[in-house]
Amino acid sequence: MAYITEGGPGGIQWLADWDAWFVGLTFARGIGPEELAARLGAVPGVRPGPLSAPAAWSMVADTVDGDGVARVGSWGGWSFAVEHGLPAGGERLAEVSRGGVEAVHLDPQPDHPPKQFAYARDGELVCCFGLGEECWRGGHQPDFLLPELLAAKILAPDGTSIRPDGEPYECRDRDTLAVLEHRFGLALPRHLIEDAPLPAYVTCTR
Repeated sequence: MAYITEGGPGGIQWLADWDAWFVGLTFARGIGPEELAARLGAVPGVRPGPLSAPAAWSMVADTVDGDGVARVGSWGGWSFAVEHGLPAGGERLAEVSRGGVEAVHLDPQPDHPPKQFAYARDGELVCCFGLGEECWRGGHQPDFLLPELLAAKILAPDGTSIRPDGEPYECRDRDTLAVLEHRFGLALPRHLIEDAPLPAYVTCTR
């Protein structure tokens, strides 16, 4: 099965301005796209073939409640999964990261904002927070990104937010996405999510 493995600029800051961001995104460094799909709960033997985003959404409507469809590929040194329907990455991130793998999950939470970030490494959830709620951090090392958040003037040294009142969500989210982009070297061109036919798997999230 062919996987897109190109590399290049693009970053992830554009997600802040993308009105159609309704998919979960899981990145993994240290495993290939097929193994990422397996760790996200891919149903054995169910490979619907390369799917575009519209085709993946159509397939979600035909899956059992609790299942999703993951389109996978690789870019910039990371494998990635575009998770349509119920994203498995948030629930399975520690499992995705076992064996020395790094994993990042971004969940847009369109029906229950804010957007969520989580980072796991070697089977352990390291750090997580909501975009715009960086003052409330979880994980085994909640301060893992604190130096970067301080340098970006997102948090004060005491861990409180110093974002201006009334700041547009897009500006707030873009600054935090920039921190994640630079800290982890994340990049994912928009056309891969919106247009490109990618290998796809049905994932069981239950």
